[in-house]
Amino acid sequence: MPGYPKQYETIRKRFKTYFKAAESLGKAAKASGPLDEKTAQLIQLAAAAAIRSQGSVHSHTRRAVEAGATPEEVYHALILCASTIGFPTVSAALSWAEDVIQGRK
Repeated sequence: MPGYPKQYETIRKRFKTYFKAAESLGKAAKASGPLDEKTAQLIQLAAAAAIRSQGSVHSHTRRAVEAGATPEEVYHALILCASTIGFPTVSAALSWAEDVIQGRK
C-alpha cells in the first residue's frame, strides 16, 4: 500500500492527541453497527465524493478495494450519487477512483 500523503503525516505528527481522538471516533462508529468493512468504505466513498474531496475519494477507493470491493462496486457506489450530488461531481469522483483502480495514484 502506498504511503500516506505528506500533509496527512504532518498533521498526524503535529496534533497527536487530536489525531488519536479522530481515529477513535472512526473505529467507534464502525463498531456501532452491523455493516461490514466493504459496505462501510463504499458509504464513506460516496460521502467523500459528495464533498468533492479528491484525497478522500482516493483513500476510500483504496480501502474499499482492500476490503473486497470490485471496481464495478466502486463505480456503482459513485454513480448512485448522481441524482443527489450531480453528474459533474460524480464524473470527477469517478476519475479519482479510476486513479486508484488503474494504479495511477
